[in-house]
Amino acid sequence: MDKGYSILMSVYKKEQPGHLKESIQSILSQTLKTDNFVLVCDGKLTKELEQIIKEFQENNPGIFSILRLERNRGLGIALQEGLPYCKHELVARMDSDDIAKPCRCEKQIEIFCTKQVDIVSGTIEEFNKVPGDRKIYKILPENQEEIIRYARTRNPFNHPAVMFRKTAVEAVNGYQPFYLLEDYYLWVRMLGNGARAYNIQENLLYMRVGEGMYNRRGGLKYFKSLCRLYHYMRKIHFCTIFDVIKIISGYFFMCILPGRVRERIYIRKLRRSKNRD
Repeated sequence: MDKGYSILMSVYKKEQPGHLKESIQSILSQTLKTDNFVLVCDGKLTKELEQIIKEFQENNPGIFSILRLERNRGLGIALQEGLPYCKHELVARMDSDDIAKPCRCEKQIEIFCTKQVDIVSGTIEEFNKVPGDRKIYKILPENQEEIIRYARTRNPFNHPAVMFRKTAVEAVNGYQPFYLLEDYYLWVRMLGNGARAYNIQENLLYMRVGEGMYNRRGGLKYFKSLCRLYHYMRKIHFCTIFDVIKIISGYFFMCILPGRVRERIYIRKLRRSKNRD
């Protein structure tokens, strides 16, 4: 199997230059190198961000493919626009403020070489300012059957640490706009189309959370987006009406809570606070 892979990242004007620099550098420092880094600029960027991108291009000739959208279109559209520029069958997602562990991509390629899978993700560690300052991990089910059961009620993959087969994503028409749930919507369609998946039970990536992440997972707009997704899942028989009622009632309670209270519940109920390194 060809061990080449592409990186797919989107960045927009509100990203911190230092965060972008750390994120890109973590990919260029992988034990298994990429030769195709697709960076989608989702609308006009600041001069500081442009300077970071320029420096990486100059220091790594031939690796970067920069795609510029005239205006901010949102993550789903940005990733869908960038996907055709990924020249390898295997594509690793990366967010513009996270930090990949050095062996992340090599470990994922090993799974693709040994298992018949279309999606590979893994454990992530949340952090605020520096990796290790929270020691909070998001650990997901490992194998196909567990992943499908889990996907009926919650997102089954850590999107910033996903590597997938490009053809399997294209088979379901790729990323689509879906407020804050673009990836979950994609995974449901892929799993429903017969895609096979695996979650590595090791920490692959440090995910920057800050205060904004848990605030975004609340409010009426987010709740409506969740309702629309689970209605779709019921419509295609991915879950039952009883699943939907149980899920939506629970999410409604979560969405109306203050951000700090919601964060504590996520950490206590949905994350694990133990050393996984």
